[in-house]
Amino acid sequence: MKYRALIFDFDGTIADTLGETRIIFNEIAPDYGIREVEQHEIADLRHLSLKEILKKLDIPKRRVPSIIARGTGMMRANIERLQLIDGMKEALTELRNHTEAFGILTSNSTANVDVFLRNHDIRDLFEFVSSTSKLTGKARHLRAIRKTFSVKSHEMCYIGDELRDVKAAQKAKIPHAAVSWGFNSRESLAKSKPTYLFDHPHEFSALKG
Repeated sequence: MKYRALIFDFDGTIADTLGETRIIFNEIAPDYGIREVEQHEIADLRHLSLKEILKKLDIPKRRVPSIIARGTGMMRANIERLQLIDGMKEALTELRNHTEAFGILTSNSTANVDVFLRNHDIRDLFEFVSSTSKLTGKARHLRAIRKTFSVKSHEMCYIGDELRDVKAAQKAKIPHAAVSWGFNSRESLAKSKPTYLFDHPHEFSALKG
């Protein structure tokens, strides 16, 4: 096998949450004195890093943890209507047969992810679901996960849809796969120089070795 441990992001990578995220953001934005995001703006925002997005939308960094906590709580009420990325279930099921450890590291809540995975009958594929409330705190968690499963840096890969996912994996010094169907654009992800860049879940086969 190529990798002994495969760790996935959740929002935008496994679950199609972009539309729901915008709806929730726009609902709570007035409470934080933040403007709403129009649908036509999404295409431009997909090219930006987290820092650039916060600046463009004039969101104070200190407000981010509160916004995330409130947003994930609101998502729980609608988690049953969210869909898997097309082809994801088949790709994950096949890939699971070729690695020792499968896990999820997300900024969403573990409760939300657990309900979603059970709804789509794929919870048993994953050993664990781990959450971090800090948008830029994934590198530390990835290093901890690697130690927990006693795997070397080159034996673990993190798969995500955002520039911050690529950055976190690079900081943790592990291979990383960027997926173009989530939040950040393919162009912006390519510039971040990920180990892999996938356009469809069936391309996960490259991780099998």
